[in-house]
Amino acid sequence: MAIEGAPTLTFLYGPAAAGKLTVARIVAARTGHSLFHNHLIVDAVAALFPFASPAFVRLRERFWIDAMLAAIGAGQSLIFTFAPEPSVAPDFPQRLRAQVEAAGGRVKFVALTVAPDVQDARIADPGRAAFGKLRDVALLRAIRTECDRCMTAMPVPMLSLDTGLFTPDQAAERIVALL
Repeated sequence: MAIEGAPTLTFLYGPAAAGKLTVARIVAARTGHSLFHNHLIVDAVAALFPFASPAFVRLRERFWIDAMLAAIGAGQSLIFTFAPEPSVAPDFPQRLRAQVEAAGGRVKFVALTVAPDVQDARIADPGRAAFGKLRDVALLRAIRTECDRCMTAMPVPMLSLDTGLFTPDQAAERIVALL
């Protein structure tokens, strides 16, 4: 069970183009917590196996969990950015939370949301290319309903912010206050 002062995993989740990495960078700078962007592992595993293939799914989850548990075990708080989507096991966040808490850490779920029109406008931003992020508006629209279902299956967040209504600095300020 997690104790006061224990290392914290801030599980920052939301749909594509909700501003997860942008906000997480600000939170990391203000808190000193490590930033573990999900695409660090996604891109590494995708270099070996096709996205969503059984080997890809298995290795991606294993690397995510092993890396986060190693940080918690070392007493390091971290921020993990995550986009719920169908290739991730629906119970992944709950299993991760159980493992982090068993290791003496705590998990704080924070949801970032974004209206479809704002998401569509952001998706083609050139900065999204750096990590091989989704940049195709037509594909986004085709998978939006399925990804929305994945969002509703996520654990209830301690904080939820619509990034169309807050600047990245304002969103980060609220997350830092939660931490």
